Amino acid sequence: MSESQAAREHRVTPLELLLDLVFVFAFTQVTTVLSDNPTWSGVGHGLLILAALWWVWAAFAWLTNTLDPDDGAVWGTMLIAMAAIFIAALAVPEAFGRHGVVFGVAFLIVNVMYLTLYALGARNDPDLLAAILRVAPLSLGGAALITAAGFVHGAGRSLLWLTALAVGFLGPLFSNISGWRVQPAHFIERHGLIVIIAIGESLIAIGLGARSTALDAGVIVAAVLGLVVVTSFWLAYFDFFPARAQQLLTDRSGIERAALARDVYTYLHLPMIAGIVLFAFAMKETLAHVGNELDVIPALALCGGPALYLLAYVALRLRITRTVGGGRLTAAIACALLIPVALVVPALVALALVAAVWVALHAYEIIWWREARAEARALRASASAS
Repeated sequence: MSESQAAREHRVTPLELLLDLVFVFAFTQVTTVLSDNPTWSGVGHGLLILAALWWVWAAFAWLTNTLDPDDGAVWGTMLIAMAAIFIAALAVPEAFGRHGVVFGVAFLIVNVMYLTLYALGARNDPDLLAAILRVAPLSLGGAALITAAGFVHGAGRSLLWLTALAVGFLGPLFSNISGWRVQPAHFIERHGLIVIIAIGESLIAIGLGARSTALDAGVIVAAVLGLVVVTSFWLAYFDFFPARAQQLLTDRSGIERAALARDVYTYLHLPMIAGIVLFAFAMKETLAHVGNELDVIPALALCGGPALYLLAYVALRLRITRTVGGGRLTAAIACALLIPVALVVPALVALALVAAVWVALHAYEIIWWREARAEARALRASASAS
């Protein structure tokens, strides 16, 4: 890494934030997929699309962590890639239907552009260039399979998508990690921002759901309970995780740092985003049926979304400390156990039970994690002062 790169623990740029907004629009479109087709196939299609979108977002997170987004060539190329991402986002609701080819071609263009830009930026860094060239066939092969899926109908399309994600997204997990560079502060800020923007999408879902029905007492209570859960998503992430993660990455270097960043952020943040998107969909359904029982898929999303989000933290802890802890695992199990309950009680009651699990978890963590939270705040204050 050059001296200028080593010194560049830069903040996230406005261009990166704009790119994130385009991606969050795409995530919102996944919620539309679920709302339009609240079936098992709809959930499967939605999660496959979300994984593909996350794959590309994560690739750009690595790219802008290494290259300067304000550089003229990078800036221009990212704007063009952003246009392709936006077209893909527009095609999301019909990515498994009549717009499959549009989505696939736009997705392939985005992959070609970021890999080309990454390779050009790394031309003076042989180790990084070798790392990019190792994953390029996997990324391009996976993107080509998604493009090909647009021409296929029936179960074959889903099979091609699964194969594409296995090759393009999961394939690099098993490749040599040497040569990759990670600047911890920027990398952590980048992922924190996409999480909080995705959480904002849940708030939009609450607002849209409330707008489509009478604003009576039940809807108001449901909206407040939804806000409690959304705030819990935020608190669970930002209370002390970013500061602790930055310390862990800073204390490591080379392959060890890159592997930790890949596992914790590129892979284990996906279930967090998926949990947020599922809950956003569930809130739309809950606000429309506060006094009625939920159908299977909305009930699964209402309780399973938070459970998936919490299980991501369990996996993070297992990756970092080789332990699973107690609080968040217990809360995740509790949310999952509420799924059959949500099928037989009014939607408002089911939402209240999910919110109660979150409140209990936060009460537990405030009591038992006092020292860890104080240490994290001290780390944040130290980082801000420096």
